[in-house]
Amino acid sequence: MMEHQASPILDLLIEQCAKDIVDTHARFGDATVVVKSASLLEVMETLRDGRGFEFDMLMDLTAVDYLGQTPRFEMVYHLYSVAKNHRLRVKARVPRIEATDSSFNGHEFVIASVSKIWPAANWLEREVWDMYGIHFQGHPDPRRLLLYEEFEGHPLRKDYPKEKRQPLIGPRN
Repeated sequence: MMEHQASPILDLLIEQCAKDIVDTHARFGDATVVVKSASLLEVMETLRDGRGFEFDMLMDLTAVDYLGQTPRFEMVYHLYSVAKNHRLRVKARVPRIEATDSSFNGHEFVIASVSKIWPAANWLEREVWDMYGIHFQGHPDPRRLLLYEEFEGHPLRKDYPKEKRQPLIGPRN
């Protein structure tokens, strides 16, 4: 783990979840923790419910496409504590699932859904699914949000062909 500027939140998190943390850094007042994807739910529950954290608000989540790197995608979560008036950025790399693992129904990139911890994640995760093709395991309604069902691909992926034409098709009734 890299050393970080003084950050009481990161110090407390390292104390409670050291085995789940890949890296931490705090620069210009912004604290960031990178967690193991397998430990994401455990760390997020600690951040919401743990004494000293009380991150009761998921402000935003998104994905980053690092085309050419392994793992390719990273999830970024922005948390806020109303009671303590502090913020934290949580990052987790999204593992690629082998096609032979049938439990993921053919999804290539899978990470746990945080929608049971913060209900606001429901629509945000659907948006990430639509734009990047990342599947959120345990999500209550994993379907497209912005694009129609017949749309092929995920347009915010860096390898999505910008010249690709998508037909505008309506329901097949």
